[in-house]
Amino acid sequence: MFTLIAPFGSISASDVAQPMADDPELEARVMALARDLRCLVCQNESIAESRAPLAVDLRAQVREQLGAGKSEADVLDFLVSRYGDFVLYKPPFRASTALLWLGPGFLLLGGVGWLLFRLRRRAEEPLPQLSDEERRRARALLEGAPSDSQEQQP
Repeated sequence: MFTLIAPFGSISASDVAQPMADDPELEARVMALARDLRCLVCQNESIAESRAPLAVDLRAQVREQLGAGKSEADVLDFLVSRYGDFVLYKPPFRASTALLWLGPGFLLLGGVGWLLFRLRRRAEEPLPQLSDEERRRARALLEGAPSDSQEQQP
């Protein structure tokens, strides 16, 4: 019975990590900042949502630094210096992140350009012409009459 129920035990847990600081104001600051930081293990969750050991350690580090009186900017600077811009969900626009910010626009423009190119080329292509035999067979198929090829099959 336990093996059937155990996998569903984590479903009832909240999507956000439980508070650990005694000061609710400090914990609110920690969780607000944690929502802006990417979990380096999960990579698709913030450290506020992740249950990975590294995310727990990063939340503890944020909590410790904010508790020591550092500002959110100081904590972000520390984490960026340690882990790089990847730790931020919204990395700043720099030469090293230009492709990240401009890449989707270039892909969109390239896709629209390719589509317009193909549509113009397609409009210039002549329409295929049917022979008299092909027209007769098509008309017979549309009217429901059997075509010559269907009559020949046993």
